[in-house]
Amino acid sequence: MSASDPKSDSPQRALGLPPAIGACLFDLDGVLTRTAKLHAAAWKKMFDAYLQKRSRATGEPFVEFDAVRDYQSYVDGKLRVDGVRSFVASRGIQLAEGEEGDPPEAGTAYGLASRKDEIFVDLLRRTPVATFDGSVRYVRAARQAGLRTAVVSSSKHCREVLVSAGIADLFDAEIDGNVAAREHLAGKPAPDTYLAAARALGVAPARAAVFEDALAGVEAGREGHFGHVVGVDRVGHAEQLRRHGADVVVTDLSALMEAA
Repeated sequence: MSASDPKSDSPQRALGLPPAIGACLFDLDGVLTRTAKLHAAAWKKMFDAYLQKRSRATGEPFVEFDAVRDYQSYVDGKLRVDGVRSFVASRGIQLAEGEEGDPPEAGTAYGLASRKDEIFVDLLRRTPVATFDGSVRYVRAARQAGLRTAVVSSSKHCREVLVSAGIADLFDAEIDGNVAAREHLAGKPAPDTYLAAARALGVAPARAAVFEDALAGVEAGREGHFGHVVGVDRVGHAEQLRRHGADVVVTDLSALMEAA
């Protein structure tokens, strides 16, 4: 690349981003870390046990939770209790709401959410967290280029995951499920958590890029009027990511640098 090439004058262009972008907001599971499979496994174990119990009580056929289709459509990227609500609604099930703090054995939306969390924590403690190498290289390159970085996750175990993965030092701000609960932020597809991340970094949404693999996440980026929304297609749903608001879709963040 020659010195006269305009791409050489813009660190943003070298990252595959518009020149006005000053901050990068990254989803955690599926974008930075390979924990999506742990979440999907936890959701499946919890919902299958619930659906089997319901089938025995009502005589309705047992239809298992699909760890790919149901996970992507109803729970991926959402706050736990929102994921419960979304999935049971898809099955036409009326479930008592309960209240935050319901024990895992409670047959309520909050109780099922607690049970999913219990299963996930057990899996997390027994399974080392791996990262997507291309994403980690991208985050490091963004920081070297002077862009601010934040991680945005619906999980209340974001910090544990970052530490386990060895990437906790790569972010200037963390907006997770704990922050969302404390500040009463609506979960994705509402843009609240991403807007909170932009505020934490001191940048306007128009100057921030969102990096998401979940349909609810790219929708949040669109609804928040962020400057650029990158969809990360890990499972072959590129067209859905575009329909929900992604400006560009890649299979790995390293592709943004290669294409720049």
